[in-house]
Amino acid sequence: MTSHKHQPVGVFDSGIGGLTVANAISKLLPNEQLIYFGDTRHVPYGTKSKELVRGYATTITDFC
Repeated sequence: MTSHKHQPVGVFDSGIGGLTVANAISKLLPNEQLIYFGDTRHVPYGTKSKELVRGYATTITDFC
């Protein structure tokens, strides 16, 4: 049998709405650990290139 390291569920966003999503995830998965990261430094993501947002995501996941 293979053991699996438990990993928390991560949520990050660059604006409003992310906390609502994180709350819904907590209700659906009450036994899961949740990490929320509000990236207000780079608001809004919608005007950024995919490559730039990927860079933000990598930095955030390395930080957390």
